Amino acid sequence: MSLKIAVDPGGSVAPYEQLREQIAGQARSGRLPVGFRLPTVRGLAEELGLAANTVAKAYKALEADGVIETRGRNGTFVAAGDAAEREAAGAAQAYAERAHRLGLPEERALALAAEVLRARYGSRG
Repeated sequence: MSLKIAVDPGGSVAPYEQLREQIAGQARSGRLPVGFRLPTVRGLAEELGLAANTVAKAYKALEADGVIETRGRNGTFVAAGDAAEREAAGAAQAYAERAHRLGLPEERALALAAEVLRARYGSRG
C-alpha cells in the first residue's frame, strides 16, 4: 500500500489543496486505511517537488478536518473514525454560521441546502 498523489503546480487549484483533496479522498474511500502512516512533510515535499510549507499546510488542514493525526515523533497517520462525516459536519457548521450572519431565516437556509443536495445527488424532493 502506498500513497499515490499527482499534483499539477500550474493547475487552477492550489497545490496544497490538490494534496489535501487527494489524501482525504483516499482516506474516505478506504484506499488509505485507518492507521496508514503518511510520509514526513519533508519526504513528501521532496517526492512531489513541492515546498515543505505546501505539504505542511495540507497536513494541517487534513488534521483540522480529522482525516489525519500526528503522533509526535511517531509520525502522521490516517485517523480512526468517519472522517467524511466529521468533514461534512464541519462544512454544515460553517454554512449555518454564514447563513445566520447573512440574516437568512432557518427555513430558507435549510431549503437552500436541500436544493443544492438534491441537485448534487440527483434526487427529487
